[in-house]
Amino acid sequence: MTFLTDSLLVDGVRIAYRDRGRGEPVVFLHGTPSHAYEWREVAPRIQAAGYRTIAYDLLGYGLSERPAHRDTSVAAQTDLLEGILDALDVGTVNIVAHDIGGAIGQRFALAHPTRVRRLMLVDTVSYDSWPSSTWQKIIDEELDDFTSLSQEAFDALLTRQLEMTVADRTLMSGDVLQAYLAPHRSAPGRASFFEHQVRHYDSKYTEEITGELGSLTMPVRVLWGERDEWQPLAYAQRLVDDIPGAGLVVVPGAGHFVMEDAPARVTHEISEFLTVPVPPRAPR
Repeated sequence: MTFLTDSLLVDGVRIAYRDRGRGEPVVFLHGTPSHAYEWREVAPRIQAAGYRTIAYDLLGYGLSERPAHRDTSVAAQTDLLEGILDALDVGTVNIVAHDIGGAIGQRFALAHPTRVRRLMLVDTVSYDSWPSSTWQKIIDEELDDFTSLSQEAFDALLTRQLEMTVADRTLMSGDVLQAYLAPHRSAPGRASFFEHQVRHYDSKYTEEITGELGSLTMPVRVLWGERDEWQPLAYAQRLVDDIPGAGLVVVPGAGHFVMEDAPARVTHEISEFLTVPVPPRAPR
């Protein structure tokens, strides 16, 4: 299934993206180990509800360029998001951000508060919540010698991790599993996975903004899978406690990739959140 159909040149790099619909813009930020494919069941439904929906593969992920010598950390991806919005002529935007995309969403909302109308954080990394214990083990054992991994061994490793993202393991199988594995079905693809994704699993990018979360003034909603194996629910509650006025919605029986376990529920929660009034901004 082809979800992203277009490419955009931003700051000298090629970004694969999808921009559909008219109305208030909503940007979907994906997580890891993933790409924008994870929003395939949700973004079109939000578009049908009357919104302009924008999804893209982070730099180094999915169909976007995988530059050999380019920073693809959370901080760099945050800067790139600003360039993408400028290139698409988007001023203010609603952000729906999952996992590592949630770190980008948090940082962008803090750096550019006048450009974010609403922020939804979906099973996001935060504080010192990442990398999870299974990812830390992979970092310790494989990151410095990943070139020795065969395709078969790599597929087995990533499949084990992907199966942890859903409460219903049968959902991460067949064509869906193959779509998540597809970007890494080559030596360059495997290298890109470790260099552009795993190497940047570093909680410093969220820990350094912990003290700033209280300054967020836009509506914030935290959406979480009850059975998330990577991001414990306690972190969702901590975010709600630290962000003024933030609300928490827990999806029963869903895992870390809540949009795979419960796409209809996720669509409903996003749709409802997009109707929340945005308070007028105080003049500067």
